[in-house]
Amino acid sequence: MNNDSSSNPSAPMASGNRPRRSAGRRTLWLAMLLAMATLATLAVTAVLITMFEHKQEQRTPFQRVVELNEVSTDPAPWGLNWPHQFDQYKLTAGDRFYGGSSALPPSKLEQYPWLKRLYAGYAFSIDYRQARGHAYMLYDQVVTERVNQRPQSGACLHCHGSNTVLYRKVGLEAMGKPSDEKSLAAEFNMPAVIKGFETLSTKPYHEVLGMLTRVPDGTPGAKEEVFPAPPLGGFNAAQPPAQRMNLSEAHPVSCIDCHDPKTMAVRVTRPGFMRGIAALAAGTEPVPHLPSIERWRKSDRKEPYDPNVLAGRQEMRSFACGQCHVEYYCADKMTLTFPWANGLKIEQIEQYWEGKKFPDGSSFYDFKHAETGAKLYKAQHPEFELWSQGVHARAGVSCADCHMPYQRVGAMKLSSHNVRSPLENINTSCQTCHRVSEQELRERVGTIQNRTLVLMDRAAKAMTDMLDAINEAKAAGVSEARLAPVLALQTRAMWRLDFISSENSRGFHADQESARILGESIDYSRQAQAAAIRLLQSPGGADSSAPASSVK
Repeated sequence: MNNDSSSNPSAPMASGNRPRRSAGRRTLWLAMLLAMATLATLAVTAVLITMFEHKQEQRTPFQRVVELNEVSTDPAPWGLNWPHQFDQYKLTAGDRFYGGSSALPPSKLEQYPWLKRLYAGYAFSIDYRQARGHAYMLYDQVVTERVNQRPQSGACLHCHGSNTVLYRKVGLEAMGKPSDEKSLAAEFNMPAVIKGFETLSTKPYHEVLGMLTRVPDGTPGAKEEVFPAPPLGGFNAAQPPAQRMNLSEAHPVSCIDCHDPKTMAVRVTRPGFMRGIAALAAGTEPVPHLPSIERWRKSDRKEPYDPNVLAGRQEMRSFACGQCHVEYYCADKMTLTFPWANGLKIEQIEQYWEGKKFPDGSSFYDFKHAETGAKLYKAQHPEFELWSQGVHARAGVSCADCHMPYQRVGAMKLSSHNVRSPLENINTSCQTCHRVSEQELRERVGTIQNRTLVLMDRAAKAMTDMLDAINEAKAAGVSEARLAPVLALQTRAMWRLDFISSENSRGFHADQESARILGESIDYSRQAQAAAIRLLQSPGGADSSAPASSVK
């Protein structure tokens, strides 16, 4: 048998092909690995570029397209620098701005008829409607019958208009300093703003409104308004006026009222708040939810407490709101006043008003009740005061945390400027802290608010029964002197009912405090009712009035 390898020509060929096939596989694998490495490198590079771009966006949260200064009350130029916040701010009008008499919000007087008796003799008995978003704050004030049927003071514009430029102008003029546009734009100048505020506070409303339309707003000649102007002379539901008031340079509260135009830092601009918070700090009532005040109290106190200098960022996220969402006096007998010197609780505010005198030396009161003649206090919208008594304030939760929650827009984290109820945005407003379902959170809020409304209805029923009893006593000839202790009880009862009914959270900001206040209102009303009934039994007697201890 021939064993020569040449006799099998296929053997050497098979042996030679194996190395070539192995080399081909290695080349293929190398190519695949190279491709994978290239793709991975591209992916990592893309991620790094994106991260870099996002970091750059965070370092530069806005592009300064236009320069702003201290007369830039028109929010439109701010919108060029901060378009996301501006778009959200405009959403406070809803999907579009609704004007005209048919679009006015529902009347509270129709929803709660007892309010007419609560406010009898006061302008709120004429027109009192549900609150709308910030976009409407000047519009709704200009058209309400409260300012068109009854004389009101310029103090009403303290919170409804962007008015610091007007205050500064009038203040500079009173101080004998330049008040041209260049001077107005140069700096905020709080002393001048406070001086102007003091000068204008008691002047007639429409006079101050007219002045507000003539101060510069940073956009001279601008033809397009961010929000439409209201009609002249308010509304007549049957015949809405066609003409519009020329608001010109006047705007509702806007960007400049809460932000420094150069740094965008949150700030306080309202003189009423500056004076009120300084008085609160100078007092002795503990305010653990306001740590900068507690720190200031331990200092040498060489300068009055100044929130723009001393308050922390989290406090400022409530102070900015507390400039307006508060209780204050805003009529024409004295300068607008925040009653905080004794503290923020309702009885401390009441004590302040009881000891307050008007400049002419007469005792303070807001209005005289048309049915009984009692001198009453009118609560405005004491959200800041009630929030201060609640669990959220003690936990360090600010107004903005719930009503202007942080959101992500692209790479930016910003506080939503669509200021609204947290129930409209439970995910970002509530669930950052409360790890339960939206439904459960909504039910919790509903339970608190419904219980408050039930108590409020009971307080209102007690109030109307009290008024009926007092009116019967008056009709029977009971003297004013003998009715005086009863009317003092009426004042306390109606002040407490008004405080909770005027506050816009329906008790949620401090539910136990709301229940306490309404319970006291019911008690005072029933005491007054019983005292009036006793007077009816002996209308000419001398010892049937309410005991002095009842009105402590």
